[in-house]
Parts: sequence; C-alpha cells; structure tokens
Amino acid sequence: MYSNVIRDDEYKRRLVEFIGIEYGIDVVGISAARRGFYGETWRIEADSKKYFLKLVYCDEHKGVYERSFPVVKFICDHGIDYISKIVSTKDGKLSVLFDGAVIGIFDWIEGENTETDLTKTPEYQMLARIYTIPCENLLIEKEEFSDKCADDFYELWRKQENTQILSLLEANKKKLVHRAEKLKIYSGICKKDMSGFVITHGDAGGNFITGNGKNYIVDWDGVTHAPPERDAWVMCSRGWARELFQKTLDDNNIMYKLRTERLVYYCYRFFFFYLNSLLTACSDTKEIENFIDCWIEDSIKWAEKQA
Repeated sequence: MYSNVIRDDEYKRRLVEFIGIEYGIDVVGISAARRGFYGETWRIEADSKKYFLKLVYCDEHKGVYERSFPVVKFICDHGIDYISKIVSTKDGKLSVLFDGAVIGIFDWIEGENTETDLTKTPEYQMLARIYTIPCENLLIEKEEFSDKCADDFYELWRKQENTQILSLLEANKKKLVHRAEKLKIYSGICKKDMSGFVITHGDAGGNFITGNGKNYIVDWDGVTHAPPERDAWVMCSRGWARELFQKTLDDNNIMYKLRTERLVYYCYRFFFFYLNSLLTACSDTKEIENFIDCWIEDSIKWAEKQA
C-alpha cells in the first residue's frame, strides 16, 4: 500500500517554497514517487541534483520516523554508502515539520525495487557490514520482545465498525487467537535474554534497490537495536536462506548463531504488525483477507513446526 492522498497545485507550491526556505534547494520539478507505506513521497528535481522527499503525517509513525534520522546519519558516518543519505536543512537539522508532518529529504537513488532469491546474498552481506558497527552509546529504538502487537490487534478488532472486516476476522478467529497466543508465549521466552543486539532494518528485502550497477537498502524508518533474526525471519521457512544468513554472519566474523525462538517470535510479531497496519489504514476486505494467507504464511507454517 502507498500513500494516495491527492495533492493540488497549491499544496505542491507551498511545499516547494518551504523546501527552498528550509533547505536552500531551488526546486525546478516535483513529482510523486511510488515508495513507502506510511509516507507521502516525492521526487524533487533541482538544477543539478535529484532528491527523495518523504513526509509522514500518521501520528503513530511520526515519532518512529523522526527518531530514525540520527541513526541513519550515524550509519553513514561509519562509511556505509548504500543507504539513503540524509540532506540537512540550512541550519543543520535532519528533519523539520510541514503542515504537521515530519519531513525528511534524502539523496535520490535511481533504481528499482528488486527482491529475488538471488538478491539475498548481497542483501545479507550489506546488513552484516552494518551489524559490525559498534553502537553502545547510540540513541536508538531497542527491541523489547513485546507482545503489544497482539493487544493492539484485539483493540482494533474491538473498535472495528466495518461489517465485512468484522465477518472476515470472525471467520479467522481461531487462527488469529492462536497466533496471538503464540506471540505472547515467545515474547516471554525471548525476554529472558536481551543479548546479541545489532543495528537492524526490519524489512531490508522489501527495500532492496538496484540501480546504476549498485545495490542499496532504503527506508530505515524502523531501524532498531535488535538481534539479527529481526532481518532473517522473513526467509526463515527456507533452509538455504537460514544457512546463507548464518554463513554471512560467520564470514564477517560476527560471533552470533541464529536462534529458533527469536525467529519464531518475529514471525508472529510481524504478522500482527502488518495486519494492524492494514486494519488501521485499509478498508479493502480483500486486501486484508489476502494478507492473512499470503506471503507471510510460509513463515508462520515454519514457526508452527518449531514448537
């Protein structure tokens, strides 16, 4: 899903004027960029450069987005050149507010989202390099192995007024309740050990960009100090992918062994994270129905076998 709010010429004029004042960028062209779930995204053209502009209006995500900026800068300052480099304002700010939205501007990356089995090798290598960055004093969101996503799901269900969505949830009640219970169980198991944390993306595969003969990982909004399983879980149902991920850690002298209980936790945790996002932002019953039994299902089936 992408932001699809229609913006008129007056809005774009004000936005361009604001960018000129705050960033000193002389914008000569602005067009919608099809990237991002929470964000409103634009491609900005100046006389000699292109930029990627992302605005987040969603109250639940604004804080997450804003807190990611210093972490992204920190990663870039450690020599990582395959992520979105932030453009600062004229007075050195990493982000600003426009019409109540948090704004971030990044160097434009020319390329296409490309995720296949073949991209997993470079993706894991790029992530592993970031895992080696020391971050003891970095202010960053930290994994708590919370089961809050399950509680949030029940609250969204309770408040749901769309009768078609209610019928869909009721039809899948047994499955949904079971997965919520599993999340709570593995949350409790994982909380017993909070070691082995690194800087993780959370959805690197879905944000893997190939262009100009180079690979990039973009959209670091959800960057979190967490175990590597936060990046590995999505392919955990495939033995070759688990082996490749572990081999990549080993090859980069990262002394960490993937843990089954953490992979299982993230399978259930992200199931509810994505489901909650749909229930909050989407009224398309078919899209929600497709999600419940779509690509994430392989990971859930794998998780079910690990009990």
